Amino acid sequence: MQQWISKLSHQEVGTVLLNEPMSKYTTWKIGGPADALIVPENKEQLANLVRLLHEEQVPWMTVGKGSNMLVSDKGIRGAVIKLGTGLEEIEFKGTDVEAGGGASFVRLSIMAGKQGMTGLEFAGGIPGTVGGAVYMNAGAHGSDVSRIFKSAEIVLETGELVTYGAEDMEFAYRHSILHERRGIVARANFTLEAGDRLEIAAAMAAYKDRRRKTQPLQQPCAGSVFRNPPGDHAARLIEAAGLKGHSVGGAEISTLHANFIVNTGQATAEDVLRLMEQIKATIFSKFEVALVPEVFFVGER
Repeated sequence: MQQWISKLSHQEVGTVLLNEPMSKYTTWKIGGPADALIVPENKEQLANLVRLLHEEQVPWMTVGKGSNMLVSDKGIRGAVIKLGTGLEEIEFKGTDVEAGGGASFVRLSIMAGKQGMTGLEFAGGIPGTVGGAVYMNAGAHGSDVSRIFKSAEIVLETGELVTYGAEDMEFAYRHSILHERRGIVARANFTLEAGDRLEIAAAMAAYKDRRRKTQPLQQPCAGSVFRNPPGDHAARLIEAAGLKGHSVGGAEISTLHANFIVNTGQATAEDVLRLMEQIKATIFSKFEVALVPEVFFVGER
């Protein structure tokens, strides 16, 4: 057993699972085993864990709902951190809401609507965690996290717990400072506004109905695979290239939404990667547009 794995059992870091299949933690249902998957239940355990991994020089990454992640068939060497239920709590304080980094972003939006708070309607179809949403500055329907973000408690890669305000986050399109300065969102605060419950519910219902009709949500997938190029949509380009329904192994370009790749049952990460490369090459050849992936590939190549 690697020394760092042995040390985990002597520290307050949460639940430790060895050789855990990552296919259980991604919406694509793809991915080999992680050396160790650790589930801290509070920010103290999280800080202890990250500090130990830093001291032992162990590579680590986080997984939330696994909705924008493609994990290697060979798995992940090092540690994978998944926030536990103790870091999923949500609390409303007037027009402010405080949510654990592991809380469901969809659940947060639904709760806000029921409280009569507006500002999170866009989040109703983003199947990730609060921490992942802050990291990515997740957005939809013309809004994003930066519009409502107030502050966050973040565990840096040294194990230090810090608080960042909106001015510290350097938000941009699908980007935050956490892309350059590694850290894990333990808790985030958002500022909303009082609204009409019926109007909020109607807006969220309309968004949900649109997703149901235009996205293959009944099949394992990871949301949009490519970012939209400036002034255009990746789905439009892929459809215009005649690629809907094209497949590699068990990975298929959805016939419902061309910027979704679905797992038809036995897809591997290599199937998805090969299909993505074919899409990129075809779109560049036909339209001279270089598509940029929105999903992350992680793990051993």
